[in-house]
Amino acid sequence: MGKIKLDEIDHQILDMLIDNTRIPFTDIAKKLLISAGTVHVRVKKMEESGIIKGSSLMLDYKKLGYSFIAYVGVYLNNTSQTKFVLERINEIPYVTVAHITTGKFNIFCKIRARSTEHAKEVIFLLDDIEGVYRTETMISLEESINDKKRLMHSIFSDM
Repeated sequence: MGKIKLDEIDHQILDMLIDNTRIPFTDIAKKLLISAGTVHVRVKKMEESGIIKGSSLMLDYKKLGYSFIAYVGVYLNNTSQTKFVLERINEIPYVTVAHITTGKFNIFCKIRARSTEHAKEVIFLLDDIEGVYRTETMISLEESINDKKRLMHSIFSDM
């Protein structure tokens, strides 16, 4: 399947939806001087083509008491254990992201915890999974960049 063609209106709609996934189509329409029906049709087209895969809610984890972030590289005894280990990792709710990787680690995880003590408990859970040889942890001091729009604008300029 080839690349989907998006025009400037599509770009502007996506830009506004990235800022606020709950923005009403009527507000987008007013800002772009088009009808709400047009916005609806274009969003539906982008959903059907797979460009828009849904919307998400952003939480302030700090206010919820989960401001501690760590990244854990997981070494496996055997790469054939990857699927099994990922299934066990998926059972740990504090692991919010897991990637199968090349290079130093077999799996790379992001964890959210209440404190260093809680993070230690989560890391020990990872260490205890059958097939995990060892883990290596990096503590995030601050999330300095988390900007989906910069990438989106680069993709649009390349189209």
